[in-house]
Amino acid sequence: MNTELKTTRTKQILTVMHVLTWIAFIGLMIEAGAILISFGVSCFNSQASKDLYQGLSMHSLREYNFWHYTVAVSMKVALIGMKGYVLFMVIKALSKVKLMNPFTVEIAQILEKMSYVLFGAWILALINNGYSDWLVKRTGILHAEWSTGEFIFMAGIVFIIAQVFKRGVEIQSENDLTV
Repeated sequence: MNTELKTTRTKQILTVMHVLTWIAFIGLMIEAGAILISFGVSCFNSQASKDLYQGLSMHSLREYNFWHYTVAVSMKVALIGMKGYVLFMVIKALSKVKLMNPFTVEIAQILEKMSYVLFGAWILALINNGYSDWLVKRTGILHAEWSTGEFIFMAGIVFIIAQVFKRGVEIQSENDLTV
């Protein structure tokens, strides 16, 4: 297969991924905004807590205790925000990738930062699940539990890729020096 054809195909794939990442990022920001607006409305009208976003109902929690309701919504928005930030960093990384010289310190740093944010999302999910368990035992109100395994797995994978990129930068700079 021709190298130019491979490069063109890789460029097309990266362009498609860039567009899809933007779409996912915008979708998450719309979701976070809708939940925040619904939460604001529900502060004055408790009926709004029945459908915060696409069927997300926290009405029973809102009726039980406004503080617990606020904490639950805050954690949900924080998790969405963290996912959105990871996607924003993917957008930054994709916009900086140059196929002729793909290993750069900047991309390695972005990848490492992404792994830390994903690790933070894992911690937030653990806190949410602990809070949910405590809330069920104390009140009997079931609050959504989040999957935690995906965040720690993604954080590990992205961290490993960041380390590979760092090593790639070292090798690339050694090769530049020998030329």
